[in-house]
Amino acid sequence: MLTDPAFAWDPDAPATIVQGDNLAVTALLPDASFRLIYLDPPFNTGRIQRRQSVTTTRSAGGARQGFQGASYDTVKRTLSHYDDRFDDYWAFLEPRLAEAWRLLDEQGTLYLHLDYREAHYAKVALDALFGRDSFLNELIWAYDYGAKSTRRWPAKHDTILVYVKNPASYYFDSEAVDREPYMAPGLVTPEKAARGKLPTDVWWHTIVSTNGAERTGYATQKPEGILRRILQASSAPDDRVLDFFAGSGTTGAVARALGRRYLLVDQSPDAVAVMRARLPDAQLRTL
Repeated sequence: MLTDPAFAWDPDAPATIVQGDNLAVTALLPDASFRLIYLDPPFNTGRIQRRQSVTTTRSAGGARQGFQGASYDTVKRTLSHYDDRFDDYWAFLEPRLAEAWRLLDEQGTLYLHLDYREAHYAKVALDALFGRDSFLNELIWAYDYGAKSTRRWPAKHDTILVYVKNPASYYFDSEAVDREPYMAPGLVTPEKAARGKLPTDVWWHTIVSTNGAERTGYATQKPEGILRRILQASSAPDDRVLDFFAGSGTTGAVARALGRRYLLVDQSPDAVAVMRARLPDAQLRTL
C-alpha cells in the first residue's frame, strides 16, 4: 500500500469526501476496508454529457405568463458536464475494478453500474477478476424517459453487475430491502398483497425528476431509490461504503440516511461542490 502524508483517511469517520484521482486515492487505502462498493463510471457514450438547470423568476413584462396574469422570465444555464469519450475505455476502467476487488472485505459486494454499450465487456472482465462463481446478479434498472427511436427498440434501461468477493461468505439481507407492490395483487392473498413482494433482478424506477427534491443539477445523478435498495441488501448499519465515481453524492446521501459510513471520491470540482452542498457534515480531503 502506498502512503502519502498529504492524504489522511480515518476509517472510523462516518462521512468523508475526497477530491482527487480515484486510482491514486484508492491506492492509499488498506486492503479489505469496505463491505460495499458502488461504481457508476462514465458510460463511454462518445459524447459530452450535459444537464441544464432552469431558473424561473417573477418579472414585470416577462416572457412567460402564469397564474392570475403574473409574468416570469426563465434563465437557463449549464451546471455541469463531463467528457464521456475515451480512446481506450478499458485501459481506464480495468485497473479501477482491480482496486475495487482489493478493497472489498470477505463479505463484500461490488455493484458496477453501466449501460448496454459496455456491460458485456465488463462481465467478461469481472469474471476474470473476481471469478465466475462470484457473479451474483445482472440487475436491470428500467425507466421510461428520454428520446424515442423509430428505427430500433428505444434503450430504456441501465445494467448493474453484482459481484461478491467471496461467494461462500458474502453479506446479503433480503429482509432489509423495502418491498414493492405486486403487479397483479389479485393473484395473491390479501396479506401478501398488503405486505408487498421482494424485488427481483428487474427494477422499475423513475429517473430523478427534473423538479424533484433530490435534483442537484449534476449531469448523471442517480435516484436515491436505486442506491437505497443496494445498500439495504448488501450492507448493515455502521458498515463502510465506497463510491469512487461519486458524482452528485447519491451514495453518500443514502448511506447517511441508513446509518452507514461512507467514503466518496471524485476528481471533478463541480462534483465535489455538489456533494459538499448535499452532505455538509462530511469531512473533505484532497489528494
